[in-house]
Amino acid sequence: MAETTAALRTVAHNVRAARTRAGLSLDELSRRAQVSKGALVALEKAQGNPNLATLVRLADTLGISVSALMQGPPEGRVRIVTADTVAPLWTGEQGSEARLMLTTSGPAPVEIWRWHLEPDEEYTSHPHQAGVVETVSVTSGRMTLIIDGTEHALEAGQTATFNGDTPHTYRGSGTETCNMIMTVHLPPGPASTT
Repeated sequence: MAETTAALRTVAHNVRAARTRAGLSLDELSRRAQVSKGALVALEKAQGNPNLATLVRLADTLGISVSALMQGPPEGRVRIVTADTVAPLWTGEQGSEARLMLTTSGPAPVEIWRWHLEPDEEYTSHPHQAGVVETVSVTSGRMTLIIDGTEHALEAGQTATFNGDTPHTYRGSGTETCNMIMTVHLPPGPASTT
């Protein structure tokens, strides 16, 4: 519970700081990100429980990565992250989950995600800002990647890459859990550094 409270305080601080840097009022950020003002006020007070879609909308609107909203100050030259210590940012009703493991620093950050997709469970992603490229590598099981309405079957050992600024969905396929590593390559620019 203490880790969740600390993580929420970090997100609250980072959202408020990014909004201030961007010169946006709560009303304007609410309008642009399509997130209610009440939810933003609660988030900036470290209250509530923002979901992945909300964090993606806020990050895209503010021109930063999702992990830039979630990470505290850098801990050193080498970061080692254990999956069990990272809370899922999305959990499906059948047990699927997505964990943002870390984000590289620099002018073009890369987010590293671990996903578990149960058969027939899916997550539909909000289109990202222009220039975002996603790569999905299936390590076990099978999945269907739906890009702008077109289905692409992937199985263990296969990798796909696509522009993330179009509608896209990840769906578990087959009879076993699909495990995958996803990278989100953010466009270079001063606004996207973490």
